[in-house]
Order: sequence, then C-alpha cells, then structure tokens
Amino acid sequence: MKPLIRIASGQGFWGDLLTAPMAQVSNGPIDYLVMDYLAEVTMSILQKQKNRDPRMGYARDLVLLMRDLLPACIEKNIRIITNGGGVNPIACSDAICEMAGSLGVRALKVGVVLGDDILDRIDDLQKDGHALKNMETGEPLDNIRGRIQSANAYFGAGPIVEALRQGAQIVITGRTTDTGLTLAPMMYEFGWKHDDWDKLAAGTVAGHILECGGQASGGNFMADWRSVPDLAHLGFPIAEAYPNGDIVLTKHESLGGMVTLQTVKEQLLYEIGNPREYITPDCVADFTTIRLAQEGRDRVRMTGVKGRPATEFYKVSMSYLDGYTAFGTLTYSWPEALQKAQKADEILRIRLKDLGVKFDEVRTEYLGVNSSHGHLAPMNSDYNEVVMRVGVRGRDREAVERFGMELAPLILTGPPSVTGFAGGRPRPSEVISYWPALITKNAVRHEVITRTL
Repeated sequence: MKPLIRIASGQGFWGDLLTAPMAQVSNGPIDYLVMDYLAEVTMSILQKQKNRDPRMGYARDLVLLMRDLLPACIEKNIRIITNGGGVNPIACSDAICEMAGSLGVRALKVGVVLGDDILDRIDDLQKDGHALKNMETGEPLDNIRGRIQSANAYFGAGPIVEALRQGAQIVITGRTTDTGLTLAPMMYEFGWKHDDWDKLAAGTVAGHILECGGQASGGNFMADWRSVPDLAHLGFPIAEAYPNGDIVLTKHESLGGMVTLQTVKEQLLYEIGNPREYITPDCVADFTTIRLAQEGRDRVRMTGVKGRPATEFYKVSMSYLDGYTAFGTLTYSWPEALQKAQKADEILRIRLKDLGVKFDEVRTEYLGVNSSHGHLAPMNSDYNEVVMRVGVRGRDREAVERFGMELAPLILTGPPSVTGFAGGRPRPSEVISYWPALITKNAVRHEVITRTL
C-alpha cells in the first residue's frame, strides 16, 4: 500500500481553464488527474448533440487536451479519471484512442463505465413500479414524459474502482458524481471497503473540495480576492490522501493561487443543503464533523470526517423541454439613463400586450443598477449609462419570436440616446428544465469495459 497518493483537480466544468490539466501534470508530482465536466444542463446539451450525430455526446475539449496530456501522463505514470464521456462514453473512448494512435502511443488501457443512461428504459422502469416522480415537488413523470431529453443515474466511485482494478490508465464515465471521481483512487489504492463509512466520507469531502477546480485554491474567492497571488496562473487544488482518511489540501508551489482555511471553507459551503447529510451513492457525509488546520503554506489538513451508510437509491437527473426564451439588450446613456431604460421597458410591455402575445414570464434587468442584488442594492441618483436587458419565456415559439421583433424598433420609437444593439433580432432558444428523481440501486446496473490500444 502506498503511504499517500496525490489527486489533482484538472477541470471543474465543461469550459474550464484549458491549461489547468497540463499545469497539474508538469509542475509537480501527482498520481491521479481528475477532470469533472458534467452538470445537469450539460447532459441535455450533450444528448442533443448525440441525437444529431451518434459520434458526439461527450466533452470534446477532453480529446483536444489529450494531445499534450497523454504522452506526459504515460511517462509519469499518472492515471486520468473523468466523467467527460457525457452521454456517449464509448464514442469518447474511440476518439481518445484515435488521438493516442496518432501520437504513436502504444499499450494504453482505457476503461469505460456504462449503464447510467436510462433514457431508453424509462417506460419499462415505470411499468416495474419506479415512479421517477419529481423528488422536490412530487409531480408525476407523466407531466413531462413526452418532452424528456436526457435521463441519467448518478453512479458513485464503485465502477471507477472496478476499472482501476482492471488496469485502466484512463477511466471515462458518464454521469458519475463529482465526488466519486476523487474518492475512487483512494478506495483502490488503500483498499477501503464499501462500508468504511468514515473513510469514504473523508474521500467524498475531498472530492467536493476538488470538484470546482480552482475555486478551492483562490479562484472566485469572496473573503479577500485581492490577496490571491498570480490569479493569471492559478494552480488548481490537489488532495494529498492518506490510508487513515486524513487529507491534505494543497497545490503546486510554482503556480499561483493559495490554499488556506478560508479558501477551503468557502468551497465546503458550495451547494450544501443539510450539512449533516451530504448524500452520495457511496455514503452520507457529515460536514459538521470536518476539522481543518493550516499546517503550512498552501497546506490545509482535514481530519475527523464522519460518515454513515449509503442510501438504497441513486439520484436520477433528467432534463426536458420547457418552452422557449429570448433575451435582448439596449444601452441608454446619460443624462437620465435609468429613467430612459425604465420607460423603454414600459413601452415594450405595452406594445407586447397590445399584440396579444402572452408569456409565462417577462423579466427586465438594469445592468449596473440592480441586476445582481435587486432591491437590496442602494440606488444611485444618476448613472453614466444603463444596459436594459429584457427576457421573455413561454410555450409559444411565435410569441417569443415576436418579442425579438419588437425590441429593435425602440431605437427610433422610444426614449433617446440608445445604443448597443448588435447581432440582429433575439431569436428563440429552447428552455431545458431539470427533473430530479430517485431510483433504487438494484434497478440500474453498471458495466465496465476495458480496451487496450
């Protein structure tokens, strides 16, 4: 058993800093590189891409990154774990293997985790008694059945551990929990059992800290963002994990950013409901038991994490079509910039009402005035300029399209000193909504496929 392993965060979302993974690989020792790409809305985007082209449906940035990452990771014996397979992990592995072949890489073993995608099984699952009702509102699935775009169960660390045991140097998954990507190498390397609840909870919390990339090492730091050194070359966080469940959060010394009690605590609060019950497929972690100590520059030790048995359910993330939306902006300049923008909004709403078009929602923001804090922000007496941003949402595509036609006429038929209209009329775009549900674990089976290049 290794005395410790170093697990490095490489991506926090699809679209994250493209230089971060290579910086983690080239600026110091690591054993694992984990890259998290998926969010609820991402799955629906990927599903739509796959519907258009069966070879798509994964994070294409991942394949581009492999051009530099693969040779370096093979040379340094660094394993890569990622959920960038999205809704098409097989196609993702095909693209990576093709990239590896073009680079002259040989004897590469890729593990692929399948089974999370239940889109084609929904009807059968319902017949078997799995209601898949909305776990937040209690609504029946039949309310949206014909509009579902994607449906995926959240797997945990288990399938990844299985792939690592089969010798995979790269593990590609679909909808795996963000925390499972980090927990899996600890379970594999240290032999943690599936009921070592405290250790599993410690690894889960470590995964929660790494999942947002640079946010735990000084990015998006609210407490004192000015104190973060060299944000331009931000070093993503690294979890230094030990067999007893202790975790040290750190980063490469040569990179920017910082790892402190404050940066780690801010990330710990990210997307937290009941802190005593952070529920994952692997365990239930109690965040109130976490103990943190700064033990040196850019080194925060985490101990004492307690966990409880996992539940019998997987969470299911579904997305569905929920109408259309369109947004447009106009900029009004001094003097009386805010008053002009407010009058333009009033005129626009009257004209839309006169046309008889109806929307589920019409929302107007005044950027620089109240778009972030709403009524909580103090109002200034005057502004040099104000950007009016108007958006509509509704089920009627033609009504949403007509809204776009009514915005530009305000330039010459509304208050004066308007500018900033570019890019043509706002066009309707589909609204994708989120449907969370639960399903018993025995209804979903994972499959691990390994292939050697």
